[in-house]
Amino acid sequence: MDSSEIYKVIGLMSGTSLDGLDVAYCVFKRSNNVWNFSIEQAKTVRYSASWIKRLSQAHLLPASSLLELHAAYGKFLGQTCSSFISENKLKIDFIASHGHTIFHQPHVGFTFQLGDGNALHAAACTPVIYDFRSLDVARGGQGAPLVPAGDKFLFEEYEACLNLGGIANISMDIKGKRKAFDICFVNMGANYLASKKKKEFDKGGAIASAGEIDTNMLSKLNAVYKKLRVNRPSLGREIFDHQVKPLLDRKDISVEDKMRTFIESSARELIESFPKRNDKVNVLCTGGGSFNSFLITTLLDKLDDRIDLIIPDEEVVKFKEALVFAFLGVLRVRREVNCLQTVTGATNDSSSGVMIGF
Repeated sequence: MDSSEIYKVIGLMSGTSLDGLDVAYCVFKRSNNVWNFSIEQAKTVRYSASWIKRLSQAHLLPASSLLELHAAYGKFLGQTCSSFISENKLKIDFIASHGHTIFHQPHVGFTFQLGDGNALHAAACTPVIYDFRSLDVARGGQGAPLVPAGDKFLFEEYEACLNLGGIANISMDIKGKRKAFDICFVNMGANYLASKKKKEFDKGGAIASAGEIDTNMLSKLNAVYKKLRVNRPSLGREIFDHQVKPLLDRKDISVEDKMRTFIESSARELIESFPKRNDKVNVLCTGGGSFNSFLITTLLDKLDDRIDLIIPDEEVVKFKEALVFAFLGVLRVRREVNCLQTVTGATNDSSSGVMIGF
């Protein structure tokens, strides 16, 4: 095997649920046009209370303060990588960073992921690829979801790949073309409700399991998603804040009942998104929501026999998105397509990401 076909990469992912920064050291090997991967080392760096506050309020900052935070967060990412590399005695080719999404408004032509790649590169003294979404948006796409390109090459044995993150999304091949879309809010809403009980998240779905479904709230959540199903836009904080959060802030329903209702709504939307086929469909299920046993049980109760929901090893569940962004970086270095127009709706495919230090 040519040594150029082996890539040692750190992938960074910070999701909308603010549960921490995923750092994954991955090795990719290409042989006979087939990609293989391994996650050699990985960890989730929990955000301090200060970082949670800064990231959650970043969208409210004036321009100069936002740019200052952009640089500071990039430096934090670089310092985190530098420590990770030293601790594990790693030799890597580059870092691929998703950043932390602050604004996502493709309908008006922009998306913004916090974490300046220049600051990251300066702090880590390692080549960096970042800003994977902007080129696709400039070409008229949604800039999301990007994970399907990784799904296509790394997890081709599954008919569909479901990610239960802050926002749930799914990717699958339909008539030979990769299709994908955001489905609904999962951890983003569940964590928000858990915070009302002074908890970071609803461990195992304990809060939800203590509640009852509020049919009025469920109907209103369904109405929100029914409209979104028409065009399947990429979901972001803006839609959550304006359309979902007000329902989660209702004072006339207990937190337990709101959590139970929210989980019920999410499970129904997930079912709605699954491939409509008569034969057996294997669905790979990853992301933090996979650890919410109440959500998974609720989902399984609604599935028929044709859907086989597969939850892989814990490491893949936790770090799949960081793994995929590392792989998108590999494709970028190779000048190969890593952003699919069939998924995002752009005018054409892209090899996306800003490269620094190569």
